[in-house]
Amino acid sequence: MSQDARTRISSGELIGRRSDGIDRYLGVPYAAPPFGGHRFRSPQPPEPWSAPRDAGEFGPTAPQLPYAGATAEILGSVRIDGDDILTANVWAPADASAAPVVLWIHGGALERGTAALSMYDGTAFARDGVVFVSVGYRLGSEGFSVLEDAPRNLGLQDVAAALHWVRDEIAAFGGDPSRITLMGESAGGALVAALLSRPDTRALVRGGIVQSGPLDAQTPQRGGRVTRQLAKRLGVAATREGFASIAPDALLEARRAQSAGSSPLGGAPGFQLVQDPDSLPQSPHEALVDGDVPVLIGANTDEYRLWFPPDALAAIRPSKLLLARLALRIPAAAARAVRADHPGASTGEVFGQLATDLLLRAPATRVARARTAPTFLYEFSWPSPVRDLRAAHALEIPFVFDRLHDPESAKIAGAAPPQPLATAMHDAWVRFIRDGDPGWPVFDAQRTAALFDGAGDEPVIGPQRRTAVVDLLPSLRD
Repeated sequence: MSQDARTRISSGELIGRRSDGIDRYLGVPYAAPPFGGHRFRSPQPPEPWSAPRDAGEFGPTAPQLPYAGATAEILGSVRIDGDDILTANVWAPADASAAPVVLWIHGGALERGTAALSMYDGTAFARDGVVFVSVGYRLGSEGFSVLEDAPRNLGLQDVAAALHWVRDEIAAFGGDPSRITLMGESAGGALVAALLSRPDTRALVRGGIVQSGPLDAQTPQRGGRVTRQLAKRLGVAATREGFASIAPDALLEARRAQSAGSSPLGGAPGFQLVQDPDSLPQSPHEALVDGDVPVLIGANTDEYRLWFPPDALAAIRPSKLLLARLALRIPAAAARAVRADHPGASTGEVFGQLATDLLLRAPATRVARARTAPTFLYEFSWPSPVRDLRAAHALEIPFVFDRLHDPESAKIAGAAPPQPLATAMHDAWVRFIRDGDPGWPVFDAQRTAALFDGAGDEPVIGPQRRTAVVDLLPSLRD
């Protein structure tokens, strides 16, 4: 049974909920609603409130399209209407005092996702002595358009504002502002890497966790393709005035039409972080090398099996694999190395594994090898029984959050995933958040990594796997 919990931050008093020794405050504004005069502008401070503010429900979600097709059967979606989308949610031990803090940034290809998903409940972290914070941010056209006269990377600017809010306010929830760790998956991992790449935000944190996050930022010309195509479709200029003249729902419908018929193998461009003197001066794959904070980074063995449903994999013929290799400058030796590591793999599976390694494993490995600050590498390889997903993209999330009982977990992990694996993975993340060390050696010349395969109660610590593949792959910027 819950009871009220109360605290006061600089904007006013909050009324949260206390249950089983954990205080929860939801939907707390960290910035003003980014609509009206604030639309396509940098985040602004929230308006203070005079009466106590109820913090018992999640705030509105950022405008977005739901997942479609087979992905919608696996990844959940929540829609909460309203403009106050730049909010934070806090789970804290009721007796917390100077506790370590983690700031979670959700994924969703920079155009989907919300902190309100039950899978992202921070109870297990608070249970283990961590003050857990999750935040919403602008998505899609609202957050990542490349407009001629508007600030760029607005979604990134939002999470930077959220980080500043955490630094300034977390003591009121029992957290230590000098012990903040960033944590994110997929696009959220990319945003973590971006925050660690900016001197102003890197100075606020003690470490970062990047789960399956791309490490590249594009040029404005390349990253702005989606914006220019949308502007042409809508008949407006790619300017703040042009896009602000279109209602958010109309922008979403234009995006739906733009991406209709697209597939993971081609089609409409996606939203991406772009290099920008003000919001992201250097691409994370370069800036992370010189960073001075510990980083925990890794990927799942079969990331591609969420991106490519079985029928899409079956449709990939040798000619398509050859064209993709030539376009991406992937040497034939890399494809042979994949086949050697995956005997009996189909052409589509070889293509998917190369895509996984090119986009995620190889960049993470290059950064880990080049960093001098403590860097810890992991691989998640437990195979889900659902739809032959194997160790697909996003599968590690319910394990990291120790949320295997959540109905959303069953959609991706099946009915009986191994609890010892969740315990081991969650405990490693908590150790890193608390101590800056997840419990295995740093990645150095020995290339030691942790393998979470579910075979035992602890990860397998040993040499990084399949180095022949990642070492042969080019950088996407070469």
